[in-house]
Amino acid sequence: MSALAEYPWRQIVTALHVVSVIAWMAGMFYLPRLFVYHADSAAGSEKSETFKVMERRLLRAILNPAMIATWLFGLTLVFTPGVVDWSQGWPWVKAAAVIAMSALHGNLARWRKDFEADRNTRLARFYRMINEVPTVLMIVIVVMVIVKPF
Repeated sequence: MSALAEYPWRQIVTALHVVSVIAWMAGMFYLPRLFVYHADSAAGSEKSETFKVMERRLLRAILNPAMIATWLFGLTLVFTPGVVDWSQGWPWVKAAAVIAMSALHGNLARWRKDFEADRNTRLARFYRMINEVPTVLMIVIVVMVIVKPF
């Protein structure tokens, strides 16, 4: 057997999944916060144009690749025999929370396009509230995976 075949692939995939999740969550916390400040800046201003660049780069360079990697490594783990027991309740709650996080990601991408085109109609307060959603979802996901309450 080759040395590569002896590597703990499940642990490596798990580590890559965790790293991807951390990067994704960092972006999910930061992008709505940028929207808070962007919503308070005048359309077409230098400040607004700077936010557009920051938001686009964050979404394209960090958020999108991190979400894709999170899903790929996560699905790899899900389809690895013995990793997830779907007869329990926790994986279903976790899966629902991950889908909700992905839906929020899609909404953030759509709202970024609104800012890019100077079409944002939402107040900074809206984005302040949205900024809390990833935290709540993250707590649910972590509790489901670590505590496995049911």
